This record gives sequence, structure tokens and C-alpha cells, in this order.
Amino acid sequence: MDFIGAYSAENLSFLMEGLGVTLIVAGASIVFSFLIGCVVGIIRYIQLPVLSPVLMVSVELIRNLPLLLIIFFMRFALPEAGIRLGLVTATIIGLTIFEAAMIAEIVRGGLNSIDRGQVEAARSSGLSTFQTLWHIVLPQGLRRMIPPLVSQFIALLKDTSLAVVVSLPELMHHAGIVIGHGYSYTIPILLLVAMIYFTVNFLLSIVSRRLEARQV
Repeated sequence: MDFIGAYSAENLSFLMEGLGVTLIVAGASIVFSFLIGCVVGIIRYIQLPVLSPVLMVSVELIRNLPLLLIIFFMRFALPEAGIRLGLVTATIIGLTIFEAAMIAEIVRGGLNSIDRGQVEAARSSGLSTFQTLWHIVLPQGLRRMIPPLVSQFIALLKDTSLAVVVSLPELMHHAGIVIGHGYSYTIPILLLVAMIYFTVNFLLSIVSRRLEARQV
């Protein structure tokens, strides 16, 4: 094991470049999947005619597909149909589609967890469906969604490593290249990568706990 050689300035800089791509892809996917997931989850909660059943089928279909298959589809199948996306863009879209389906179920479950008596009381007091959702259901539901949402975001961050199979220049891809320069680098580099993932995800969990504590 060559820790000194593995942790050279050049190798560390190269790994940080990969981490930057990982964070960009994960950050964009988190934002887009959260927004889309919230919209889909709310629509399913209020049970809009026609649209809700269509979204239900779509969500269940996506949730039961392997994420890797979706990434492959975005990267290799779409170009066959004449739609060419950049590697980063294709990965972000693939992750967003998959994670939005997961988040939609978290949102729907969080909203459904609110006591129906509160909803009925709000409606009987003259509040519209939207007002009830905005003022009564969402504030309470979002508080309950924080832990599962953060867990899903952490899973998303880790799932970016799957894009190594399509040569996305993210952290694991760069780690593989460094390891390829010397077999003695394998354990030091993998330990460092593990520590990087742990640190980022641990920070996310801390943010989650603080947000949850503020809502109590």
C-alpha cells in the first residue's frame, strides 16, 4: 500500500475534480427531482381526475425499474431516436426521473399522514382545497417528510457512482483511473473515496436533524 504516492497533490486534485462533478450532478438532480416529485406527489394526493391515475402508473413503473437501466436509456437509447444529450445532462435527467418517482411517493405519504379530521375541519370552515393544502396539510406534511427526503437525497448522491459505467467523470470514475496507475494505490484511494462519501452524507444528515429540530 503506497499512501504517499496515492495521496500525491496531482492525484488529490484529480479526485477533487471528480468530486466536483459528483456534487454538480447530485445537486442538480436533487433540485429537479424534489420539484417534480413535489408536484407529482401533490397531484396524486388531491386525486385529480385522469392525471392522477396516469401519474400513479408512471411512478410505479419508474420505481420498479433499475436506475442503471434508466441511465443507460438516457445515454444510449435516446441517441438512437435522434435525441443526443451530453453525458452530464443525460445522467442528471436519468437520476431526476428515477428520484422524482421516489420523492413523489414520500410527498404523497407525508400528506396522507395528516389527520383527515384537520382537513375536514378546514374545509368546513370555508377554506378551499388549495388553501387547506397550503396552510394546513403542507406545513405539517413537510416536517414529517424531512427524514425520508434526506435519506433519499443521500441515496441519490451515492447513486451518482453508477454513472461510472457510462464514463461520467465523477468521483468513482476518477478513483478508478488513479488506481489504474498503480495497484498499490487501491486501498488508499478507496479508503479516501469512502471517507469523502461519508463526510458529505454525514453533513447532509446533520442538516436534516437541525431542520427537523427547528420544525418541532
